[in-house]
Amino acid sequence: MGLELGKTKIKRFADGEIYVQLQESVRGCDVFLVQPTCPPANENLMELLIMIDACRRASAKNITALIPYFGYARADRKTQGRESIAAKLVANLITEAGANRVLACDLHSGQSMGYFDIPVDHVYGQPIGGLSCALSCPFFSQVSK
Repeated sequence: MGLELGKTKIKRFADGEIYVQLQESVRGCDVFLVQPTCPPANENLMELLIMIDACRRASAKNITALIPYFGYARADRKTQGRESIAAKLVANLITEAGANRVLACDLHSGQSMGYFDIPVDHVYGQPIGGLSCALSCPFFSQVSK
């Protein structure tokens, strides 16, 4: 595509909190954030949310979250009382952080798309010589062995 990755500064504070600073202007731009929420799911999810927030506060025109692996997608329904529907919670967090659109790969079930209040594009991955998702998420390479 001839595009370069944007420059960002991501670091961890001593207590484990995540810090994100954009190193270039995104004002009025369409931003595409590629971030799987594979293990460590909570850390990767927070990094995505903070990156979305940073882009929103920097006046990005549109923010699309490209999520090759959507963590918490299996928690998409209640099977017993007093259970969380974490997929809906994560969808709300991504939306409230400021994403305008989500592109997700191989969701656990189609109903997860309905949890978002923003447009969702669901794409299906195809293996290419056994390297399909191992490049984007180390979790897949552990599962496939």
